[in-house]
Amino acid sequence: MARNLDISLLRAFVAVADTGGMTAASGVLNLTQAAVSQQIKRLEEQIGEELFARDRRGMKLTGAGERLFGRAKRLLALNDEIWTEMTTPEYEGQVRLGIPSDIITTYLPTFLKNFARSYPRVQISLQSGSSARLRSELQAGRVDVVLATELSCDPEGENLVMDRLVWVGARGGEAARQRPLPVSIGCSDCAFRAPIREALQQVGIEWRSTSEVTNTSAQVATVAADIAVMAWMASTVPEGLEVLGRDSGLPPLPPFTVNLYLPRDGGDHIVQELARHIRDAVAGPRRMVA
Repeated sequence: MARNLDISLLRAFVAVADTGGMTAASGVLNLTQAAVSQQIKRLEEQIGEELFARDRRGMKLTGAGERLFGRAKRLLALNDEIWTEMTTPEYEGQVRLGIPSDIITTYLPTFLKNFARSYPRVQISLQSGSSARLRSELQAGRVDVVLATELSCDPEGENLVMDRLVWVGARGGEAARQRPLPVSIGCSDCAFRAPIREALQQVGIEWRSTSEVTNTSAQVATVAADIAVMAWMASTVPEGLEVLGRDSGLPPLPPFTVNLYLPRDGGDHIVQELARHIRDAVAGPRRMVA
């Protein structure tokens, strides 16, 4: 005869094991302490084993409790996954994401995969360009969500990351010592252009632009070839290049931010969900880059 475990009893068991006591678990489960105690008693009766040993320091898992704990967590995770899958509406459509090319490789994979799994019928359209242009596209209604790299976050935006803007060059390269300083820079409205110009002017270093392109690969190639240096966010420095320290003779650059922008009305459910995935993936682990 088939025997079925009660999910609510397992949830109470895991909560007590995780928190170390009935009182704390009752807060997690939003139940009274007596109700949690009763659920643990019922589960122990069903299994025929004591699951907790009680002492002055709290409640500890017995051998049987240890055997059950990992399996119970997996069963609860599967239960919650099935519940979410079966009760979440199937959304369809398209969401348009604007993101500068220099942060695509670092930031995009952190949230895009999970979003695509959660909303398999939603098509994600990517647009790349300068932060200024992408924000203009957002205001015009041609983009739904924008990640922007900026000196500061405007009131209508949400700051996710504070990063360092650093000088980057080829490993063991000599470009940083050339004068005028050869700089590989982005397009005319690149957010890094003004900070670069101001920092170099303050210390009296003449410079020249070796490339003004929106193609990140071209910028990186000129630096890797040691015919220029460039300014880049510390968390996104391409592999194979190195951050140039004070011994390079180049002035420090200001910190930069990665900011999230949505339509003025907040956007629809899909826009909000993409924004949530971005926050969860980006803001938590990268809030302040050392």
